[in-house]
Amino acid sequence: MAIMRGGRSVEAAPDKELLRRHAEGDPDAFSELVQRHRDRMWAVALRTLGDQEEAADALQEAFLSAYRAAGRFRGDAAVTTWLHRIVVNACLDRLRRRSIRPVVPMGDDATLDSVAPKGPDPTSAHELSLDVSEALQRIPFEQRAALVLVDMMGYAVDDAAKVLEVPPGTIKSRCARGRARLAPLLGHLRNQDGGSDVRSAEEGGGKPA
Repeated sequence: MAIMRGGRSVEAAPDKELLRRHAEGDPDAFSELVQRHRDRMWAVALRTLGDQEEAADALQEAFLSAYRAAGRFRGDAAVTTWLHRIVVNACLDRLRRRSIRPVVPMGDDATLDSVAPKGPDPTSAHELSLDVSEALQRIPFEQRAALVLVDMMGYAVDDAAKVLEVPPGTIKSRCARGRARLAPLLGHLRNQDGGSDVRSAEEGGGKPA
């Protein structure tokens, strides 16, 4: 990936290089890393917690943890995997501390648009996105996190397993159980588009960029 600086194209530094520079004291490296990955990390936090304020707080905590832990990054996984793992853990910590059921998000337009179904009726798409978000808050956190990564964010099962630090078989099991729990909650959507899981109700998955 190249970026423009001073009217010329400059090759962007790899994520691991930015993290290394930050650990060595570069004052700008971490900010560049945040700008590069914030949108997807925000989407994970918002969908996992289901509340905009909670997600914002979790994301802030995650970035602070990443900022402090950069020097301990071992480099045996992608930086994105490492960052998303920190976000998921921050979300879980907030749920444990507060012991509350998150509410349905009122809507961050950019994020909801990125994960909402693409169709001719944007109002229906927005309502559908909220239906799925509400249903997700009614299933166990572990299943919800797996479904967010695999069905909503488009992660391969193996990649989701690395983020959540569990075997791929556990991800498959959590997704299957989560979809089974969601099926009766989203039964009314089958009559609209014939889908029965989060992926068909949302955007059809897809590999993360």
